[in-house]
Amino acid sequence: MTTWVPRAAALGVHLLAVGSVLAADEQSNIFAGSIANAIITLVIFLLVVWVLGKFAWPPVLQALNDREATIRRQLEEAKAEREAATKLLSDYQAQLDKAREEASAIVAEGRRDAETTSRRIQDEARRESEETIARARREIQLATDTARKELHDEAAELAVQVARRVVRKELAPADHKELVAEALREIAATGGKLN
Repeated sequence: MTTWVPRAAALGVHLLAVGSVLAADEQSNIFAGSIANAIITLVIFLLVVWVLGKFAWPPVLQALNDREATIRRQLEEAKAEREAATKLLSDYQAQLDKAREEASAIVAEGRRDAETTSRRIQDEARRESEETIARARREIQLATDTARKELHDEAAELAVQVARRVVRKELAPADHKELVAEALREIAATGGKLN
């Protein structure tokens, strides 16, 4: 502050002291006053108001204005932050909804894939079982044919052995020779291959 502020304050104190002395001279009661006492009190009051208005109120008003501006700025920042938080919350909610939809789609796709895989595995198993049954039938048929052929061959061998025994007893040596010659002619006619 400037140097005349203390001087003005000192002047105010002097005037107050002078007013008190004058008032004390006229009456000892402080509530009983005179015009001079009222004028001095008014002058002192106006001087104090002027000094306060000139030097005290501007810094106080400035501090209050600064405080008001700070509070206003903080309120605006809080409002902006609240709006940003609300927007961020709505963005997060949208992302969460999107993630739920994607998860549902993935689960549905997984179910479809599982059903497709299950059908494919069942079809493959059915096809393999049909192939196994068909192969088993072919093997059974082949075994049956082989068994029939073996049975036929054994029956034929048995029949030949029985026939040999019967033929030997009933054929005369000349008939026997004729049969051997006929067999040799048939062999020669087929080129040496036996039936």
